[in-house]
Amino acid sequence: MEGTDARPMRISDDRDLMEIELATLHRVSQMLGRSLDLDRGIREVLAMLHDHDLMRHGMVSLSDSATGEMWIHAAVSGEADGRRVTYRPGEGIVGVIMARRETMVVPRIADEPRFLDRRGVYDPDLPFIGVPLFGGGEAPIGVFAAQPPEAGERLSEWTRFLEMVAALIAQTVRLCREFERRETELRDERDKLRRAVKAQHGFDRIVGHTPLMREVFEQVRLVSKWNTTVLVRGESGTGKELIASGIHYNSPRHAGPFIRLNCAALPDSLLESELFGHEKGAFTGAAQQRKGRFEQAHGGTLFLDEIGEISPAFQVRLLRVLQEGEFERVGGMKTLKVDVRVIAATNRDMESDVARGSFREDLYYRLNVMPITLPALRDRVEDIPDLTTFLVAKVAAKQGRDLTITDSAIRLLMRHDWPGNVRELENHIERAAILCETGTIDREVIELSGLRESRLARPPAAPEAAKAKLNDPALDERERVIAALEEAGWVQAKAARLLDMTPRQIAYRIKILNIKVRQI
Repeated sequence: MEGTDARPMRISDDRDLMEIELATLHRVSQMLGRSLDLDRGIREVLAMLHDHDLMRHGMVSLSDSATGEMWIHAAVSGEADGRRVTYRPGEGIVGVIMARRETMVVPRIADEPRFLDRRGVYDPDLPFIGVPLFGGGEAPIGVFAAQPPEAGERLSEWTRFLEMVAALIAQTVRLCREFERRETELRDERDKLRRAVKAQHGFDRIVGHTPLMREVFEQVRLVSKWNTTVLVRGESGTGKELIASGIHYNSPRHAGPFIRLNCAALPDSLLESELFGHEKGAFTGAAQQRKGRFEQAHGGTLFLDEIGEISPAFQVRLLRVLQEGEFERVGGMKTLKVDVRVIAATNRDMESDVARGSFREDLYYRLNVMPITLPALRDRVEDIPDLTTFLVAKVAAKQGRDLTITDSAIRLLMRHDWPGNVRELENHIERAAILCETGTIDREVIELSGLRESRLARPPAAPEAAKAKLNDPALDERERVIAALEEAGWVQAKAARLLDMTPRQIAYRIKILNIKVRQI
């Protein structure tokens, strides 16, 4: 047995029992402290005590906090043929010891009627000693029981010795259970954070229901399952990084890192160090070894934004990594291999760059395995109401207050051309929230934020369709009048006809409802 001497320390006239006990207790503490494997540690201790004839038929029974039952956690010299031996609360001597919360000594086990002998190994003529194990609370967490190797006058000394062993075992059980509890809490917290991150970067944050966006969602859903290289294309502000993170956090690599790098923000010399890392002393200022983004992303995903901005010289090194998964740190000779999924993004016309020779054709095809093109916001105007609602809620959470937006404000947003796409929309929403003191973002607040209708506004709907739209029960009177004025190009007479009013009636409502009339 590991951790025991080949020469057993048996009691003789030449060696005092107390000296043996002290040496044994030291060994017990060493064996229990060797690892956090509770089962192995206790079994080794019981085996060592048995082999050195310091006890017989030892066992450790621990309580089940859920059922209250006791079960034999570890035993030596017979284990009921591998069957799990349990004791109900208050049952047998073990139950009595748990209930009394004190050591119980039976001088001759055959004389004790409460002894159940479920293990069938005990010597009926020897004493039995059971010691409760305390784990820091008032109630015991288990029982350490054994028979001393002899009966007679030294029974009290054997009892004291087993109580000291029990104290060491109880401390180990308490520490192991505390470790398991903390490990469970950390695991639960990790899983909670993973769920939160997945929710934060999941598909639910990609808003849109137009046919163009439904096609994007389907592509993202399908490509997430595989390790295919993805090239996300679209204008600035369309949400390319959001798509990349959505792919990663819904892929088999979701537990791995998601590393980002904007390739346009760095010159070649720094970009090489950022991506591939460097060795100590590789250049002035390299005081220590540094891992690059490829190493950091091992087992996960690397998102390379603005990939079209890298120089032709650097494209050669990047191509090798994508083809072979190998590279060397700056200043290093050792070839490193990584397992990384690459998602690249660009707002450039890559085909034109390839035709001009400013971007390598072989690298382009290596990146363009699965292209996903994000539509501009002006091409999916129908998504603006949902996007606006989502962004208003996001800004409200950021500012810690309730925010709402009126339909007239949303209609004004839908008439803008949005050259900056979703990023520009988010900026306007946040700016309007700052300028809004009441918590309601209306048309006037949107205009105050600097936004005006685009010259490319769509033509008004037909009178019948406009009238049907104005009968929406969700619109209050002020919103209905504003909607009619917008449909009529702010001509009051036309708006009155849409509302089945006279010009005088609509002028009166404009006044009492405090509507700011636009001059077209």
